[in-house]
Amino acid sequence: MKDFRAVKTELACYAVIIFAAFLMGFAIKNLYDPVNLVTGGVSGVAIIFKSLFDIPLWLTNTLLNIPLFLAAWRLKGWNFIKRTFIATVSLSVSLYVLPEMTIAGDDIFLSALFGGILSGVGTGILFAVHATTGGTDMLAALLHLKIRQYSVSQIMQVLDAMVVLAGASVFGLGSALYAMIAIYAVCRVSDGILDGMNFSKLAIIISERSKEIAGSIMKNMERGVTAVKSVGMYSGTERDMLFCVVPRK
Repeated sequence: MKDFRAVKTELACYAVIIFAAFLMGFAIKNLYDPVNLVTGGVSGVAIIFKSLFDIPLWLTNTLLNIPLFLAAWRLKGWNFIKRTFIATVSLSVSLYVLPEMTIAGDDIFLSALFGGILSGVGTGILFAVHATTGGTDMLAALLHLKIRQYSVSQIMQVLDAMVVLAGASVFGLGSALYAMIAIYAVCRVSDGILDGMNFSKLAIIISERSKEIAGSIMKNMERGVTAVKSVGMYSGTERDMLFCVVPRK
């Protein structure tokens, strides 16, 4: 029974990974690529190559990831790359099969904003299940084995910055600035996916009627509350300071 449940859970995880990858593929193909937005990663390189050499997005994404996965498989094993492999293959498939659609037309700001939102949702989902779409993420993990004085995230930032700069040299500085809007949207949305469900606020209450307030919070709001002895530095008065963690809503 446990094995069946584990297989079922893993299959559900793969389905989520494929959905997230297709969401990102849609953003790349129908929002980023039409207006030449290079937001980093292998997808950014693919957009550059398509513009310069007319190479399809899916082909560049596949060819650049093959040596990375072979190296990662040899150095870290299949378990390390399994979910990321599924995500990367799904992204390449999505770039191949999804139809080209005019979503934002020539409006580069809308493309950056909504492309960033869709990519952020996909990225957040993949991070939540411990996967990525390969590319610079995988390359950064491999380079970290040789240059351990830098973290994986630091290496990845440098790699993505190099891709964005390459995009700026091909498409102009204005396009790169809009790409920064997309990158910011991706970061904000993916962080929201990862942390939003657990986001809470800490209420600090100082009052002469702390016992009555604490009783009301516990009875009416059904929330826990903690009292800490405190002293007002100006008045010297001792009071209970109440701490209560509540959801944002």
